[in-house]
Amino acid sequence: MNQETKSGQIFDLPTLKRLYTFVRPYQKQFYLLIAIIMVNAVLAPLTPLLIKYTIDKPIAEGNYNQLALMLGIMVLVLIVQGFVQFWNTYMSGWLGQYIIRDIRVQLYEKIIGLRLKFFDNTPIGRLVTRTISDVETLSNVFSDGMAAIAGDILQLTLIIAVMFYTDWKLSVISLSMIPLMLFCTYVFKEKIKDAFNEVRAAVSNLNSFVQEHITGMSIVQIFSSEDIEYEKFQEINKVHRDANIKSILYYSIYYPVADVISAAGTGLVVWYGSKQILNAEVTFGTVTAFVMFINLFFRPIRQLADRFNTLQMGIVSTDRILKLLDSDEYTSNEGTYVPEVIKGEVEFKDVWFAYNDEDYVLKNINFKVHEGETIAFVGATGAGKSSIINLLSRFYDINKGQIFVDGVEVHEYELNALRKNIGVVLQDVFLFSDTIENNIRLGDSTITHEKIVEAAKLVGVHDFIERLPGGYTYNVMERGATLSVGQRQLISFVRAMVHNPKIIVLDEATSSVDSETEELIQKAIEKLMVGRTAIVIAHRLSTIQEADKIIVVDKGEIMEEGTHEQLLEKEAFYANLYRMQYKEVLKIG
Repeated sequence: MNQETKSGQIFDLPTLKRLYTFVRPYQKQFYLLIAIIMVNAVLAPLTPLLIKYTIDKPIAEGNYNQLALMLGIMVLVLIVQGFVQFWNTYMSGWLGQYIIRDIRVQLYEKIIGLRLKFFDNTPIGRLVTRTISDVETLSNVFSDGMAAIAGDILQLTLIIAVMFYTDWKLSVISLSMIPLMLFCTYVFKEKIKDAFNEVRAAVSNLNSFVQEHITGMSIVQIFSSEDIEYEKFQEINKVHRDANIKSILYYSIYYPVADVISAAGTGLVVWYGSKQILNAEVTFGTVTAFVMFINLFFRPIRQLADRFNTLQMGIVSTDRILKLLDSDEYTSNEGTYVPEVIKGEVEFKDVWFAYNDEDYVLKNINFKVHEGETIAFVGATGAGKSSIINLLSRFYDINKGQIFVDGVEVHEYELNALRKNIGVVLQDVFLFSDTIENNIRLGDSTITHEKIVEAAKLVGVHDFIERLPGGYTYNVMERGATLSVGQRQLISFVRAMVHNPKIIVLDEATSSVDSETEELIQKAIEKLMVGRTAIVIAHRLSTIQEADKIIVVDKGEIMEEGTHEQLLEKEAFYANLYRMQYKEVLKIG
């Protein structure tokens, strides 16, 4: 069954045990909440008993002094009840908010450590739902779920015990409507559960649709699909609206029915109690107390259906959150090797890699890059060039073979230590909605403003940044939308330079820019490569002719390798690629 729509078991013990692990850091507050709930339940039947005594004794006997005393006691009890109820509500909410904060932190920590393969197969909207909606549902388990259900059940138990202790005949009459109430509550619980499932599925679809289409808004507008996408959104939103209206309908039916049943129970007590009073078998105070008992009794029963659904939805959300936390689709970081210095020697030895099972995109890859050398990969789109650099940084793990950095297998490195020494400049540069300086620094407090300016001057973009409103504090907006492709690319070079990696990887870094910007980028590349091992994935062969070694990749295999001149002399793959690009340049010229 779809995870977005399935229902959980209310008493799913394994899930509840795991849920309790999140409570463990707040055990004192949790047990204090349990104590408050117990006190609140004990106080519930006290007021009807006090009223019974007041009517049957001070009022019946005309004892005004005792009446004043009883009124004072009742006011005091009400104040205590209000105080206890305040702490009940506050502590349950406090506990829920602290726990969901911890869970969100754990979820985000988990998500940023997941393999890229996980994101390839998981819609972003679903992860947003897990982190926001599911965790918020889980908070209701603590504020309006387990603790509240325990309090309601304890209160019901105490009220029934006090009622039978007071008068068993009136108790039987009072509780005669309970089977009907329980039946209606059960029907309502099942109906509202289905409605909640539909609402949750609709929310997940809304999240996914909105996230995906806002991200891809340029495509929507380029192909003039606004009206089509608007209609699709209308349909999804309609499903969401109908699901919510269905839940509103069930509430609209259930609560009036529950009130009628409660009123019928009260009427039976008044009818039977009046006869008993006339026969002098019970007192007026006893009947009054039972009328109050009925209101106290039926109110938590009406709420229990909601609370059980809250708990049920919480169990489902917990189950989905735990599945994400327990996911084995993560980048394993079992390595502990943290070298003081990395020289930058890279070797791939008999490397095989597949994104899915045995469908290999890289086959028996072997090459070695010495410290300070520049190696370039060329080949058709989809040949496997980008997969090679993804494996070096361990964004994906290989199926067979070994990858070494400075003679040490990459799995032996502590992951952050490895990645900090590999600077990657991609074709599609991602900038966060933040200042240019923060996009360069990426949270590293050791990188000073002066260091950023120095790197920007070296790359040749300082003047361009200074011309922007606010200079280095200019907000580039989401994905760097206010900058051109070339400007984003140049900022990414500054970012790579200030982090000072020993290995620099350039993935098609000049394939999407004009000739003027390409010249700037080429100068930046030359400066960035100084003293570093460089691995370049090139689309334009003119940019890599000075590389120490060029490797031609086709269909996941290395076809040939050598310098620019050596490969031209072979008159094979590289020479054909070179001639094809040379013809294109001549045609354009």
